[in-house]
Amino acid sequence: MVTASHVNPLDADASLSALVSLQNTNIGSFSRKVTSTAGSLISPFSDSLAPGSHYHHAMTEVSKDLRRPSIQKRVFTFTKSSPSEIVRSKLSATEISHRALTYLPDELLRDIPDNDATYSLFQGFRASVDTAAAKKHREGKNLLEDGGPNSMSRLTKERDTMNEALDLLGIRKSIASTEIREIDAKISRLTSIRGTVLERLAKLEQEETELEHELLELDNRIEDIQYEMVEENSPIGGDEEGESGGFMSESIYSKLPSPKGRKHRSAHKRKSMPILHEHMPPGSEIKEMQCHADVITALDFDFPFGKLVTAALDDTVRVWDLSSGRGLGLLEGHHASVKCIQVEDIYVATGSTDATIRFWDLSRTDVPSHPGSNSVTHKRGPQSNQEEDFEDDMSAISSPTGPMSSAGTQDCHLLTLDSHIGEVTALYFQHGTLVSGSADKTLRQWDLSTGRCVQTLDILWTASSSASSEDSGWSNITSLGRSSSRTNMTEMKADFVGALQCFDAALACGTADGLVRLWDLRSGQVHRSLVGHTGPVTALQFDDTYLVTGSMDRSIRIWDLRTGSISDAFAYEHPITSMQFDPQRIVSAAGENVAKIYDRVEGRHWSCGAGVEGQKEDRLSTPAIVDRVRCKEGYLVEGRRDGVIGVWTC
Repeated sequence: MVTASHVNPLDADASLSALVSLQNTNIGSFSRKVTSTAGSLISPFSDSLAPGSHYHHAMTEVSKDLRRPSIQKRVFTFTKSSPSEIVRSKLSATEISHRALTYLPDELLRDIPDNDATYSLFQGFRASVDTAAAKKHREGKNLLEDGGPNSMSRLTKERDTMNEALDLLGIRKSIASTEIREIDAKISRLTSIRGTVLERLAKLEQEETELEHELLELDNRIEDIQYEMVEENSPIGGDEEGESGGFMSESIYSKLPSPKGRKHRSAHKRKSMPILHEHMPPGSEIKEMQCHADVITALDFDFPFGKLVTAALDDTVRVWDLSSGRGLGLLEGHHASVKCIQVEDIYVATGSTDATIRFWDLSRTDVPSHPGSNSVTHKRGPQSNQEEDFEDDMSAISSPTGPMSSAGTQDCHLLTLDSHIGEVTALYFQHGTLVSGSADKTLRQWDLSTGRCVQTLDILWTASSSASSEDSGWSNITSLGRSSSRTNMTEMKADFVGALQCFDAALACGTADGLVRLWDLRSGQVHRSLVGHTGPVTALQFDDTYLVTGSMDRSIRIWDLRTGSISDAFAYEHPITSMQFDPQRIVSAAGENVAKIYDRVEGRHWSCGAGVEGQKEDRLSTPAIVDRVRCKEGYLVEGRRDGVIGVWTC
């Protein structure tokens, strides 16, 4: 037996070389077969060989190979495979199209637009290709080709090319026009959807207001029940008061509920504010109300679609519901017209020409406001009878049994401040402190908890330290009196104290000499005077950084409180009678029938109101001049000289 260790290495090498030689022989044989087959199929027939002899020989060799069991097994497996296994797609393109059209609903088939295109799909594809390369090719053409620049064939070819390019440009224009029409259709559909959602938002806010009123009624009923329970369990009654007064101290007696407390209604603060106006385009009219029959002298409101308080030269102060446009009642007590109003939460302060300040609580109104749709815009268009509408509004206002009866507001009065000896022209209150300015040339600080004047600032005495102050025209300044005609408003002289605002111990005051004085209420001294206006200051407001003032010199100035210098100023055609600003806009009344708005973010000026050209066309008569404006959170309320109140989005 021969083992592996006794194998001759020469024999192993010989076997390996023989195996390699056999493989090379088989490869060479297969190569010759392929070459002969290709040569018989592709090369021209030779005269020495009969036509098709190579092909016959090649097919004979192939048939021999097909007799092998392994190849036959692989070929026969195809007979057992289904078409879906051989072809990946189970459905042909025709079947897919048929099924898609069969299962489409009729509604979708009706919405298919008609194909009104005058060009084919291939033309549209060609037109969509950028023609910059073709234009560059035309600019760099060879003038020596085709027989020179004036060759007939070349010119004809160039003309045909330009005509084709012109046709393609027309197709591209048609495609762009079609896209614009499709975009307009989409915008129209989206606008319709937006209007539907806006109406839904208005209904939601209406339901929200109704729930707020129902919640307020429940709170009031709970408060009444609690009072009745305390009254029944109280040891002090009507006839027992005198008998028990001997053994009960006065301090304990003062802690018991007062009979007047039963009429008090708990202050109900809304949990969420209306946002409908934020989704309306700027300059949209929300509502228009005929509130008075004379010039509106002051107005203010608590929040959008909330309660509005207005005053006019007809010596009335009225409360309105901005959501429904319904009057809630009169605030009676002043003996002359009111010139300044501030609404803060549920409290209202009014300053009158009768030299008194009255403080009111709007939560004590017994007349509930019936909310209406916030999206309704009340316009006086050409189709409506404006005179009949005005007469109806005036009859409702003047009628003692109408909706403006004071029965619901007779318990709103809280206290009266009567230390001034001249008409009150400006006021501002915050955190239990009220500061007022009067024609008696003084500023007074009040403690609302006690109703007493705690400090008096004499402006003339402060200004007397300057020698020129006596000659600056103080003696010629008179207060704004009542005019018999609306046309004389521009001829009236300005108030001595045009505007003021306070924050803690800081007080800013604008007076008729054009100066803005910054006071320190702790010391009662003027900390700084801002000089720049050449006319009486009529409006003033400040925040942490800036102070904005409006004046009869027809300008609005923005002051930097950090440096005391003017950072910006705007000039108008008429005097500024009212102004208010927030971080986004400055709204002012500048002697026109529109409110002037300055967008602080975009840096642009625009007008909002009934006097705008688009709004003016919807009215039979020219709107009256706007004298008072108030704006909160993009919700603008403006008062005009004909007693009309307009509500807008800005």
